[in-house]
Formats: sequence, C-alpha cells, structure tokens
Amino acid sequence: MAAVLPDLSRFQARGLETCFHGRHVGAQIYAGLDGTNWRLADYVARGGYSALRRILGKGGEGGEGGQRDVGAGMTPEQVIAEVKLSALRGRGGAGFPTGLKWSFMPRQYPGPKYLVCNSDEGEPGTCKDRDILAYNPHIVIEGMAIAAYAMGIRTGYNYIHGEIFEVYERFEQALAEAREAGLLGERILGSDFSFQLHAHHGFGAYICGEETALLESLEGKKGQPRFKPPFPASFGLYGKPTTINNTETFAAVPWIINHGGQAYLECGKPNNGGTKIFSVVGDVERPGNFEVPVGTPFARLLELAGGVRGGALKAVIPGGSSAPVLPARVMMDLTMDYDAIAKAGSMLGSGAVIVMNDTRCMVRSLLRLNYFYMHESCGQCTPCREGTGWLWRVIERIEHGKGRPDDLELLDSVAFNIKGRTICALGDAAAMPVEGMLKHFRDEFAHHVVHKTCMVAQPA
Repeated sequence: MAAVLPDLSRFQARGLETCFHGRHVGAQIYAGLDGTNWRLADYVARGGYSALRRILGKGGEGGEGGQRDVGAGMTPEQVIAEVKLSALRGRGGAGFPTGLKWSFMPRQYPGPKYLVCNSDEGEPGTCKDRDILAYNPHIVIEGMAIAAYAMGIRTGYNYIHGEIFEVYERFEQALAEAREAGLLGERILGSDFSFQLHAHHGFGAYICGEETALLESLEGKKGQPRFKPPFPASFGLYGKPTTINNTETFAAVPWIINHGGQAYLECGKPNNGGTKIFSVVGDVERPGNFEVPVGTPFARLLELAGGVRGGALKAVIPGGSSAPVLPARVMMDLTMDYDAIAKAGSMLGSGAVIVMNDTRCMVRSLLRLNYFYMHESCGQCTPCREGTGWLWRVIERIEHGKGRPDDLELLDSVAFNIKGRTICALGDAAAMPVEGMLKHFRDEFAHHVVHKTCMVAQPA
C-alpha cells in the first residue's frame, strides 16, 4: 500500500515548497531533494549511510564525490575528533561546539545513557528542521547513529514538535525502513554496535524546545525547565547521562564523516564550519529555507530570497524572534555567522531571518512578539511569568495611544529585571527583543507616547 504523502500546504511559500527552489549555495543537507525522494532507497542512492558504514568499517556502495576511503573503521575518539575539527556548532540556537559537547559524555559510565534530538521547532520564523525531517529523514537517523557510536549510547529519541504531526508520521516510516534494513537495532551491519532510535511527539509547547523541559516532557511530566546544574550530560533523561542536539546538527554529521572535518571547516569560516540553513521570512519576495555556507554575506542571502518586498529594508531579526533586532545599515555589512552577528549585538540563533521593510511599525511588531512570549511562558519563574505580561501590557498601551511619559524607562527596567533571573532562557528571549527595539528604534516608541500616533506611514 502506497504511503500517503503529508499535506504540504502549510510549508509553501508563494507557490513553492520552502526548500525546493534551487537557490541553495553548496547544499549538503538539502542537496538533491525534490519532495518525493525521502525513502531509504533514495537516500542510499545519494550516498546515504556510507558514513555509518565507514565508522563501522563495513564498506558499502554508493556515495558522493570526494568521499574518503572506507578503511578499517573509526574509533569513537576519532569520530569526536573529526567533529571537533569541523567546528560544527549547535544549529538549534546556542551555537555550542558539537564535538566538545560529545566529549562531555562519560564513556565509562556503567548504566544507560541517552541521545536526544531536539526537533521541537517552535521559534517564530523558523521552519528548517521540519523540511529536513519530512524530505531527508534518514540523514538525521544516520547522524544520530554516528553520534551514539561516538559516545557509547544504545538508545535515542527524536522529540518532534507536536504541531507538525504529519512530519512525525513521516519520520516513523523512515525509522521502520532503517530497522528493517539492519541500520538500527542490535549489532548494526553485523558489528558490535547496537542502537535503537524512537520518535516522540510533543504537543506544541514552545517551552519544550528548552532542553530540560524537553526531557521532562519526554519522561511524561509537565514540560517545565529544570534547575541547572546538574546538566544533562551528567543528569539528563531518567536521571542518566544525556546528550541533546538539534535536528540540523545531527544532519550535518554524515557529511563530516564522509569528507572530513577539515573539508567541512573550509566550507564556512574559522570557528564557524559548514553550511547553515536559514529560514528567510517576512518582507521578502521569495521566502523559504536557504542552505548556504556559514559566513555568507547577509546581502547575498537577501538576494537569494528575491530582495525586499513592499518597500526598503528597515530592520532584520537575524536569529529568530528571540534575537535582538538590527537596523538595515548594520545588517547589510554583516556576514551570517555566529561571531559576526554576536559582535553586532544579536544572535544567529535558530537561523530564522525575519526581514522587515520600512512600512513596519516597530511598536506593533514588538507587541506581536511579546504576546507570543507572554502566552508561551510556562509560569514556573516569577520574573518570566509576571514580567512577560508587564512587557506586553505596557507595549499594548503605547501602541493604542495610551502611553505614559515613563513607559520607555519602565520597559527598560522590566526587561533588565527579567534577564538572567529565570531557570531557563525564555525570560531572556522575551526581554532581548524589547532591548533591541528600544536601542535602535526608540524614536518610534517615543513618538507613539508623545503624539499618540505611529510615525510610520501605513500602506493604504
């Protein structure tokens, strides 16, 4: 019986699926995808699972050009060394060096250890991971198997955002294919390595993208962040050592093993290896996901997305809605890498690039952003539970012509008193957009307060 394809209507951008536009640069994860070739046989034809065979010393056919000889396999230490050399940094938002994180796993721990993929993609503006899971699921499975081998882990879970249930079903089909082919389970490919992988769907709570809240949810409890320390590397899922990485991070691993960490590093910039998938959304002519080398100029990324729609470029949020906004004059001189964006005062984050033209009112934009964070706060920490509501209510009255003379200072104060005072970073995620907007567009907020109107001309 033929599998039923998922409804793609939610993933379309002006008539084109988000990653099938043919405008990637040096694509590694999205390379060769057309929306139908997601099955195991298709992935193997593209060289899939050759990296897993390589580390296990099992040879195999297929493979992309430029791959290294299979040889006699790789030790776990060699795998981690290659990932360290690659300068692969976590693609979920924090940008922590992946190889270094893997090295934290205690190899001699006598009990169970766990590997978790964070596919709880809920950041406004981000839609990259769901395309990977829907159209290239086996690259994530292979990447997780390699990571499990490197850290001596036998069990893994992929926690998938609950609002993309059809993608979860697609991933379950891919898992079944991998198990049937002997690529998951006991003694994989006849080796001594065993690894079982399971899919788990959440229910759409943004907070479960925070790694410890994800673990709580995975254990069947309310998804609320844990105090740290202890960190998941020593006390994670079910109280056991656990490593958590993002979907795109795992998807990058097979290319690294096949081509070498040095080759991956040379695809990007020093300390920023490889390619990165950016979800370019907002006021652009051709929104979508674009896989480009890390360090690609923002101007080039904007060009790939067809340029600004409906006006001139005014501002960009470079790393998802939680990242501070940057004005056009700053963004047009930046490269899209972790260090350059951080130096400019923002974050590369999840890779959601939200473009705003000069018809956008910054007060109204911030009001919409802060409503999201107020709604998604889990309520565990008082500064976040109460502070996000304060921020939204103050911005709402400014937007509706009821602003008070001291409201801007009040926003500064509330944002300052949220940051760094909560268990997880959701409070910071709510505060940083406020700080960024007031830093770069304070005159718009002041105009609202003084004149009770918007200084931005609205389209008819």
